[in-house]
Amino acid sequence: MQWLFVATGGALGAMLRFYITAHLYPVTGNRFPLGTLVVNVLGCFLVALFYVVIIEKAMLPPYWRLLLITGFLGALTTFSTFSLDALTLWQNGVPVIALLYVLANVVLCLLAVTASWYLANFVLS
Repeated sequence: MQWLFVATGGALGAMLRFYITAHLYPVTGNRFPLGTLVVNVLGCFLVALFYVVIIEKAMLPPYWRLLLITGFLGALTTFSTFSLDALTLWQNGVPVIALLYVLANVVLCLLAVTASWYLANFVLS
């Protein structure tokens, strides 16, 4: 039964990732992977929220962790695409943009996960 939760969450996460990246691609084209950045920051925000609700506050049964964190967020976010995007920018002769992209992902994702953790604990206290 666990695999069904992971698979369902994964399918939903993959579809949302496709939707977000497809709709953001026209904004910057292949000059900057905005879609990957957005799904990574969103995923970092959501992972802390889900962690607080499911693990720390036990407001949902444990199988929700499989559905939302392992499946949904596992498919929504991706370190491999982020890494390939950064390499492609570098190889295309824009190393400054590549480094800014890496920095933006790390900083914004850490800020998102921190903000979400504090927000979830504040609201659910």
